[in-house]
Amino acid sequence: MQFKFCRTVLEIKINILKDSLLKISPIDIFEQMKKLFEKPIVKKILIVLIVLVSIILIMDNILLPMYVSGAETNVPNVIGMSEEDAINTLKDADFEPIVTDTTFGGSLPAGKIFKQKPESGKIVKEGRTVYLFLSGGAQTVSVPLLVGKSILDARFALERVGLKLGSVEESTSNQPKDMIFDQQFVVGTELRKGQSVGVSVSIGKGFGDIVVPDLIGKSLSEATKILADSSLAVGKINYQFSNSLLPNTILDQYPATGNRLNAGDKVDLFITKEGTIEEKNEIRE
Repeated sequence: MQFKFCRTVLEIKINILKDSLLKISPIDIFEQMKKLFEKPIVKKILIVLIVLVSIILIMDNILLPMYVSGAETNVPNVIGMSEEDAINTLKDADFEPIVTDTTFGGSLPAGKIFKQKPESGKIVKEGRTVYLFLSGGAQTVSVPLLVGKSILDARFALERVGLKLGSVEESTSNQPKDMIFDQQFVVGTELRKGQSVGVSVSIGKGFGDIVVPDLIGKSLSEATKILADSSLAVGKINYQFSNSLLPNTILDQYPATGNRLNAGDKVDLFITKEGTIEEKNEIRE
């Protein structure tokens, strides 16, 4: 019963729609379209569509055929040429050269072309633009201060600016052991990135030519004279109490006899002092 009712309602709606369509005449449709095209927004849309279609037709029928039918040629190789020679070579081949950028750090000298786009040998249309990249030469950096540093610190300092640690020469000096006391290039010297810098490293004072004399048992005055005769000097004096030896008698020395020193080096002495109470390491300069 419900199905028949729904079908009856649907048939009534379809009949009403048919009657409405039959009442619309071609004149009414024309009037509706006319009113639609009279709206400003619709007019603007139509103008834009007409312009776009015109552009597409012009490109498809005029511009593209002209481009496709243009002569083709190989791009000449201008790598390694000077800027002026490269530009003249490309212009003679009916290309349009443009120098776009200068880059440092290349392998070619400054002022030479190190890159081009399109690459040489490519087949392209005559008159095409060829972009040129100019070399600024090898990039240089300043040599940092290495004197007073250890080998490890010097290596880090050089690598931070793009340089390398070169030869390491070990030599005696007055500087502490393992400290750099000389460098191949002075601070501020301009070098190409990747170059090496050699250094000289101290191994200490090393062995001298003067043999330390035997001072044990001598008096302080005698020891002072003996050292002076050997171009040496008295260093630190350490007093120790003794009731069996005369005051100012040498008990010990450092360095010990037989060691080698350089001229002007000092020898520390351990000397007796009169008294009955032992006191160690009472020092006076």
